[in-house]
Amino acid sequence: MHYLIYREWRSNLRFVMKGKSAFIVNSQGLRLWTERFGDPDAPVVLLIMGTSAQAIGWPDEIVEILVSAGNGVIRFDHRDTGQSDCVDFGAAPYTMADMAHDALAVLDGCHVTSAHIVGASLGGRIGQLLAVHYPDRVRTLTAIMTSPMGYDAGPGIMRAMTGQPPEPGDLPAPSLEFLRHVTARAGSPPATREEQVAGAVETWRIINGTGLPFDAEAARRHVEETMARARDPRSADQHDLASRPMVPEREAALSRVTAPTLVIHGTADPLHPLPHGEAVASLIPGARLETIPGMGHGFFAPGVPEKVARLIADHVAAA
Repeated sequence: MHYLIYREWRSNLRFVMKGKSAFIVNSQGLRLWTERFGDPDAPVVLLIMGTSAQAIGWPDEIVEILVSAGNGVIRFDHRDTGQSDCVDFGAAPYTMADMAHDALAVLDGCHVTSAHIVGASLGGRIGQLLAVHYPDRVRTLTAIMTSPMGYDAGPGIMRAMTGQPPEPGDLPAPSLEFLRHVTARAGSPPATREEQVAGAVETWRIINGTGLPFDAEAARRHVEETMARARDPRSADQHDLASRPMVPEREAALSRVTAPTLVIHGTADPLHPLPHGEAVASLIPGARLETIPGMGHGFFAPGVPEKVARLIADHVAAA
């Protein structure tokens, strides 16, 4: 077994072992922890995680299937998560557009001119933004369990929480169980580490939905690992603030997307119910919608990561 440690251009430190590398790239003065798998000469799939989620939110099963299909894979910790730098949001607020520039910085740091972009939840909206504004960097787009990038969920959530019916034609709000859970956690934050873990696992249970079994032990292991590798676990909450502003980049029409697009959505998603995925597919020319029966909002139902990975692999191969 060979272990190679070397200092790269711009003093980036990269560790290479068995075709897997971990290194740091710079974006707008921030260091982003990035991990790369597979043949460096293979077509690249860039995985962009959702709100408050680290790179390891992408299950290893997805990475392994994509690599075995002949792709290189890159996943990274967003700013404010994992091993990437944290931000003083009050002093330097950022938006979804800044997070999209982070994704481009990751590609630049890996010397990748264009990639197959795969985003989940908030990552799916970031992927849409990239496909609209940086079409030359996006070979294909896969948007998983997400909403249109220009959709403002705030008013619908407020109506749901106050018991009002949705506005005609609006997309459905998250489930009341989820909204009540989030409100309760905000009103009574967990005091101990065990309470933090239990609360996070309960969040994953709720957004998993009831259509498929929930692997609580896998969720607990994931939560404990993310807490152990986070520089500041509280900083990840700032993604919610970053995703709210309706910046001009988000207001661009999705009809401008030219990359072949696949939309993957679960039929039992309590956070972004199925009409959200249907809306994304209807707004992007030629987009194909693939639904997974019973899937909720996450990868903690047995068999779901493999199904998602095979859909991505087929979409990338067809392109």
